[in-house]
Amino acid sequence: MYPFFRLAKEMNKHRKSERLTLGETHYSRHICWPWDLDLWNELNNGRTLTLYDLGRVPMLSRLGMRVINKQNDWGLAVAGNSLRYRKRIKVFDVIDMRSTLIGWDNRFFYVLQSMWHGDVCANQGLYRIAAAGAEGIVPPARIAGSLGWGETSPTLPDWVQAWSAAENQRPWPPEL
Repeated sequence: MYPFFRLAKEMNKHRKSERLTLGETHYSRHICWPWDLDLWNELNNGRTLTLYDLGRVPMLSRLGMRVINKQNDWGLAVAGNSLRYRKRIKVFDVIDMRSTLIGWDNRFFYVLQSMWHGDVCANQGLYRIAAAGAEGIVPPARIAGSLGWGETSPTLPDWVQAWSAAENQRPWPPEL
């Protein structure tokens, strides 16, 4: 089941937090509970994606996107992601999460997130996020401009651009 209460707790905790600006990092702390585990007694890879929601959604809200989207009846959706796992997270481990919106292209916003156990990065995720409304995908530059960031994105790192280019070559609908 989706952790609605955990998300509500995170949203409430950061409700009065200072507004973030583009490129600033949202920090949050989480615990790996027994119901987050897989058969190998470590944080389930699917649950990792869900826990990243608990950092990403409050970050987007602190950036002002929640208000802009609500005013325009737009929604935000994950349009793709890539995760790299490096250290196991076990039951009751405390996870420090970092979430940062790093820029956009003509269709998507790009968010970097990482989970840290102590001083060690356990995993990192790259997400591309689409804003969508009745007219389809909303150009990120339009949202960025309305948030006062300007319409030109900071330069995305080469590896992010390469990942996005590879995703754009991927056939859809899938062949398998």
